[in-house]
Amino acid sequence: MTTVNTEKVLQEIEVLIRARYPIIYIVSWEETRVVNWLVKLAAKRDKRLFEWSFSSGLVENTNQRQRPKSNNTKDPVNAFEEVMGHVEPAIYIFKDLHPFLTKNNFAVIRKLKDTAIHIKETYKTLILVSPVLEVPPELEKETTVIDFPLPDEADIGRLLDQIVHDVQMSPNSEKVVIDIPPAAREQLLKAALGLTLGEAENVLAKTLVSDGRLTESDITSVFAEKKQIIRKSGLLDYYDVDVNFDGVGGLESLKDWLRTRALAFTDRARDYGLPPPKGVLLLGVQGCGKSMCAKAVSGLWKMPLLRLDVGRMFGSLVGSSEDNMRRALSTAESIAPVVLWLDEIDKAMAGSRSSGSSDSGVTARVFGTFLTWLSEKTSTVFVVATANDISNLPPELMRKGRFDEIFFVDLPSDSERQQIFAVRLKERARNADEFDLPRLAEASAGFSGAEIDEAIVSGLYDSFATGETFSTEHIEKAVRETVPLSKTMEADLERLRSWADGRARPASPREESLPSEQRRKIEIN
Repeated sequence: MTTVNTEKVLQEIEVLIRARYPIIYIVSWEETRVVNWLVKLAAKRDKRLFEWSFSSGLVENTNQRQRPKSNNTKDPVNAFEEVMGHVEPAIYIFKDLHPFLTKNNFAVIRKLKDTAIHIKETYKTLILVSPVLEVPPELEKETTVIDFPLPDEADIGRLLDQIVHDVQMSPNSEKVVIDIPPAAREQLLKAALGLTLGEAENVLAKTLVSDGRLTESDITSVFAEKKQIIRKSGLLDYYDVDVNFDGVGGLESLKDWLRTRALAFTDRARDYGLPPPKGVLLLGVQGCGKSMCAKAVSGLWKMPLLRLDVGRMFGSLVGSSEDNMRRALSTAESIAPVVLWLDEIDKAMAGSRSSGSSDSGVTARVFGTFLTWLSEKTSTVFVVATANDISNLPPELMRKGRFDEIFFVDLPSDSERQQIFAVRLKERARNADEFDLPRLAEASAGFSGAEIDEAIVSGLYDSFATGETFSTEHIEKAVRETVPLSKTMEADLERLRSWADGRARPASPREESLPSEQRRKIEIN
């Protein structure tokens, strides 16, 4: 999430009020948090404070519960009329006025404009608070928009301290276990970034109620709360990750690169001057573990994994596709730190070059929105994009600054195939030591990880059908009967390798190996 100092935003709002800006539009989901701060500001500036909502009308905010003088003030036109009639310095908070600011509500828009012109020469300020930004053209010159930031680590830290204090002071405190060492506390606070204070309080309270504990393991509960946010947005998919790097065979250079950057999200790294990593583009052969790596990154860094389906961005209304992309990226930023996965980006963006003639430029504009965000983002959204066909990738995607690194994922080497066989056999509840892994690796030269997995499954089917004990021979037979993609698409593979040479970093260490016919044949026993 973009680092925004809450105190700076509050100071800016105070300056706007003192400078007598007539309308300040605060975009925020945290209405209560905004109002509580404005109550303090009104007291500090010795101003009266009024609140308006469609359910209560215009009411003065005091220590005692107030009723509106007349139900007529539920109508915003009447409420603005009363604002204009007041003489004393005051701040007026209008909550969720945005439905009345659409183009058909010309009476409300005109009255609000009249009010804004009137209060320019007074010590009164109108503040609109809403999670939805709706500024009609008539009010653009009278309105100043402020995005109220979500709680930062310090805010959530104070909330956590308050919850811990309240629990320790409760009569049943001996039944509650709170074990959060400093490193775990930092992780927990970072995981909660992107939640409102209410959401953070809810998830911490839920954790305490469910098992009476608040420990490092409860970071997963925070992720579950973020999953709810994603589900409600409808534009991104949230993945519950059960993959780690132990389940990814080979690709050691890529793994080392990612492990090194795992430390870049800590406070120590920020104090050292390290920026958070932006992302990585994985090019290469189908079925060689690119998508699995995206999932493994999420598990390694203990961050939520979101999948962006570009096809879901396209809408039928003019401008809706670009807006969907902006909303999806904004949603990802709102729950950062997070891993954002774009699978097969080459297919998603294939039509961007000819977009002007094929779809009136929609694909190009959507792609442009994404590229601009990718270059300029300062949020801790780590992008993992995968691609199989570089011919469909526009050159601007691979310009320096879009991604931290571009990796080429080639077919696994002999030693990597042995690792993949061992990992996949373990996943099928088999002991890899009971299989001749070097023999299988040699037989499967040119196979991708996905094809190796399929050969194991085919061997399992054969052994199950015959009632035999599953063995090396069953897998080897399945390998011999399979024509790998590296044979059927040999020309495409060579073209991809040729392009990657010098342009992309190998995901695996280079391994020199002789062709099988040149290997020395020896006999043992």
